[in-house]
Amino acid sequence: MKTEKVLIPFNGYLVAVVLLFSIGTTIYGFITNYLVLAVASLLLSILLIKGFVVIGPNSSKVLLLFGDYRGSIKQSGLFWINPFYNKTSLSLRARNFESEKIKVNDKMGNPILISVILVWKVNDTFKSTFEVDNYEAFIRIQTDSAVRKLAGSFPYDHFEDERATITLSTNFDDVNIALENEVTQRLEIAGIEVIESRIAYLAYAPEIAHSMLRRQQASAVVAARHKIVEGAVGMVDSALKLLADKEIIEFDEDKKATMVSNLMVVLCGDSETKPVINTGTLNQ
Repeated sequence: MKTEKVLIPFNGYLVAVVLLFSIGTTIYGFITNYLVLAVASLLLSILLIKGFVVIGPNSSKVLLLFGDYRGSIKQSGLFWINPFYNKTSLSLRARNFESEKIKVNDKMGNPILISVILVWKVNDTFKSTFEVDNYEAFIRIQTDSAVRKLAGSFPYDHFEDERATITLSTNFDDVNIALENEVTQRLEIAGIEVIESRIAYLAYAPEIAHSMLRRQQASAVVAARHKIVEGAVGMVDSALKLLADKEIIEFDEDKKATMVSNLMVVLCGDSETKPVINTGTLNQ
């Protein structure tokens, strides 16, 4: 398989001096009726003019001679090349590509919506021109394919797979690295250099988004309740020990149970508690 060959063209300014001399010779030949010299100089001037090429910064020209690849020019400036070369222009600038939001299934089979942003540029002009039919369309299709494979490799979050070390919604750096590696491998055949690849949008598909939100909210409530109960038990234990150490009151098992029950209700309840004053004994 052929690879890119960087061509060093002639300096265009030196050829421009030769062109001026040729034009002057043409004029002199017509004035002096030396037609052979005039025609020869005119043909030479036409060939010289057709060979000039101007290349801007971060641009390139791919050159073919009767279907044979001769090389690529990546320098910027004014140059002169064989006028019979067929020239194809390619931009070497970095470009952005944002994929459409596509619906795919994650590792656990849940439908999700995902899109990515790809920063890329042409690195090998030969591969971009001749190894694929249309490298921009090739980038779009292969990026979508890489996104589908990535989404199927990881769960959306830890709710579905608690043992997962990497999830799409939490481990952004790891997921973006995996995405970049996948896209780089797919675009290498087209001579494309992937500068950056990252997830731009990620969410559950609309048909399950509400259910997943309720599940997350329920999990958050359970976690909060667990924390509240854990703290309340510690506070009750501290209160009982402090009362016993200071010998403020002596509790039997029934009184301890009653006090623990009351304190747990106060500490774990959702609504604000209202005190009740007992003017009798503790058993009343």
